[in-house]
Amino acid sequence: MYMILRLIAAAVICYALLAAALYVFQDRLLYFPTRELETTPEALGLAFEDVHFQASDGTRLHGWYIPAPRARATLLFCHGNAGNISHRLDSIRIFHGLGLSVFIFDYRGYGKSSGRPSEPGTALDALAAWKWLAEAGRADSSRLVIFGRSLGAAVAANLARSRAAAAVILESSFTSFPDIGAELYPWLPVRLIAKYRYAAIEHAAALTVPVLIVHSPEDELVPFRHGRAIFEACAQPKYFLEIHGGHNEGFLLSGDWYVRGLDSFISSAVP
Repeated sequence: MYMILRLIAAAVICYALLAAALYVFQDRLLYFPTRELETTPEALGLAFEDVHFQASDGTRLHGWYIPAPRARATLLFCHGNAGNISHRLDSIRIFHGLGLSVFIFDYRGYGKSSGRPSEPGTALDALAAWKWLAEAGRADSSRLVIFGRSLGAAVAANLARSRAAAAVILESSFTSFPDIGAELYPWLPVRLIAKYRYAAIEHAAALTVPVLIVHSPEDELVPFRHGRAIFEACAQPKYFLEIHGGHNEGFLLSGDWYVRGLDSFISSAVP
């Protein structure tokens, strides 16, 4: 009996140490930034402006503004948790082809942006990007579409709660970080140790502009039910675009279906 109790105690201690380590090193499980920019929109034959701007806490940020001739609207792009803006050229090409000017930026700690990422930090970064567009005269709020993919969808929805835009597009989004963490690691007390929330479903439910939810049933990282739950939480007008393919390449594999879906939504949402 004594040996059994010792084994149980050792198991409890190991479990507690593992949970503590996950709490301390949580940032490394959530953010996967890359510093080096591998390419630029010039590779697509697109003119662009190298933009350096500053968040309200003084963090220096970097992004690209890619204008479209006779643009129908401007799209503010909040990317996912890995890589940097140079890994989003496929999306930039699609959005530019839809007649959208694009402003894509790197969160703190990504690409040429200084600092280290955090949930409050990414919120400040998105707000700074929105302010740069407004103050530089590159976008009127009545013709601004805020777009976010994966973790960026939570960032985008949070920004759109407090800043004016014509429409919001949330692609491949989880309902919240604790929700997806609990599904990936059901044997850990994720909801108790989660430092970050990224509660996309709560932010989306508060939106008052047209919202498009994009998700694939074949998404291997964020289950399809997350996208459906966010859609159900949104107020009208809301739209759902079901694509196919995995989490990172679904928008590409869906081809014209994806492009036509975006085009139809933007046409209806932007005057």
